[in-house]
Amino acid sequence: MSTKKPRGPRVHLDHSFGPYYDKSSRILILGSFPSVKSREMNFYYGHPQNRFWKIMAALYKESAPESLEEKKNFLTRNHIAVYDVIESCSIIGSADSTIEDVRVTDLTPILAGSQIGSRIFVNGGKACALYQKYQLPVTHIEAAKLPSSSPANAAYSLDRLIHLWGEALGTKGDGSAGVALRQGP
Repeated sequence: MSTKKPRGPRVHLDHSFGPYYDKSSRILILGSFPSVKSREMNFYYGHPQNRFWKIMAALYKESAPESLEEKKNFLTRNHIAVYDVIESCSIIGSADSTIEDVRVTDLTPILAGSQIGSRIFVNGGKACALYQKYQLPVTHIEAAKLPSSSPANAAYSLDRLIHLWGEALGTKGDGSAGVALRQGP
């Protein structure tokens, strides 16, 4: 992880866009809170160096989506829901390490309105810790921790992330995702 000290003012922000899912969603991938770039784009994993879309494209044997419409179509076609653990917080820039004053999202509508069941994954350590602290007592569903796709997670190469995410998501390289091979942090 990066050791750079976050710069800029601490601001209190609300999540500016909702979850992306539909009734055919089979897995839910939760981040912590949208980055500055994602907030500007008004959708998930908007930073061009975030490896989320490259990872998912490799796992589902597709080209990485670029436009907002392509990203939404990719998620729908592959039955993937995305959201964040946090609804509002105080944060400096995009730095998860600076998150304070947390109010969590309500996952009930997603879980009730989809086929996700117990297939919940968290993208990174901060998202996992927040899920365990705030969401697990409500959902009673263990989440599988994925290594962060953030550009700040320089310790993991793209190839390593693809391998580890593939193991966790149970992808077979044929565009399908099964149940996680292991649960929990």
